[in-house]
Amino acid sequence: MEAEFYFDSQGAGKIRCRSWLPQGEPRAVVQLVHGIAEHVDRYDHFARFLTEQGFAVVAEDHMGHGKSINNGGIQGYFHGGWFAAVADTYHLLELTRQEFPGIPYILFGHSMGSFMARTILCKYPDSGITAAVICGTGWQPAAALPALIKTAELIGKRSGETAPSKALEAMAFGSYNKRVEHKRTVCDWLTRESSVVDAYMADPLCGFTPSAGLFRDMLSGIRYIQKPESLNAMKKDLPVFFIAGGDDPVGSYGKGVRKAAEAFRQTGMQDVTVKLYPLCRHEILNEINKQEVYQDILTWIESKIKA
Repeated sequence: MEAEFYFDSQGAGKIRCRSWLPQGEPRAVVQLVHGIAEHVDRYDHFARFLTEQGFAVVAEDHMGHGKSINNGGIQGYFHGGWFAAVADTYHLLELTRQEFPGIPYILFGHSMGSFMARTILCKYPDSGITAAVICGTGWQPAAALPALIKTAELIGKRSGETAPSKALEAMAFGSYNKRVEHKRTVCDWLTRESSVVDAYMADPLCGFTPSAGLFRDMLSGIRYIQKPESLNAMKKDLPVFFIAGGDDPVGSYGKGVRKAAEAFRQTGMQDVTVKLYPLCRHEILNEINKQEVYQDILTWIESKIKA
């Protein structure tokens, strides 16, 4: 069974949510947190796989994304900033835990959603989640972040922080296709599955140019989750599974993923696992070997909910 519902955003407008429910009582809940310039409907295939395994699945279109652009919302902009957007995601977590009390709860974040999920681990360590899957994440050199944030702020002041920024888009994503052989489109870095790339590029709710404000806010969020005091706030016995493509430029082709996982371990996190998929690009849930990825995620989740 599937449903759609809305709640008031912490920033502007209403947040659109989707749920996918299994037949019978769910074994656990999985909350999906999507990436930048996309929306939750792209996760329908993965959500259906999870419901077939007995899980309830929930997700929301972030502020300024998907069908959450309404009542004053602006595509590609976070009214109220990073923590307002994260608060929307956390509110869905609260609502869902109230609806399904007493069963395991898995938080799954992809790309920008991985940074949002990591923010929840730091800011809301007592959220009650059972485990977290961090997909397609990365790590930024701490020395570079202040200058990047300042650049986004200056562009926002000059051109308007709600306006799409081609300059920042080029800075953020312009090099992502450089290692792709036989390039077909500017988005080939997403996945080797050409039909997924074509659908992404044809979708008016995907691939838009984010605002200067959103780039500033996301970079500020990354700075927050990499601070030692933020890392130290995480619940130390929470199991975390880092997964990414070996050819994913967001994770610096594996280096950034390993760096993030090592930062978790160094702060005392007791159960941190990393798996990189050779040759896979950014969207491993949409890769040509996605069934292998799905099964690995399922196996890991089942090991944690049984424990």
